[in-house]
Amino acid sequence: MRRLMQTVALVLAGAAVTACAPHPIVARDPVPPPSPAEAYDCGTARLPLNAAMSNCAPLYREAPTVLHSRG
Repeated sequence: MRRLMQTVALVLAGAAVTACAPHPIVARDPVPPPSPAEAYDCGTARLPLNAAMSNCAPLYREAPTVLHSRG
């Protein structure tokens, strides 16, 4: 029984060491973020039984106006 416990402890120690790899895998979002010109107006409606329904409508922003003055 002692040999079995020792083997299990060594396997778990080896798994813990390999879990901290020198080059961890970083998850990246495949969908790029929206541009600053895109916006969405989202609303949420409560439903019975602890549920919710959301709807989003796209909003298109106008280009920002830049005022120049001579000084």
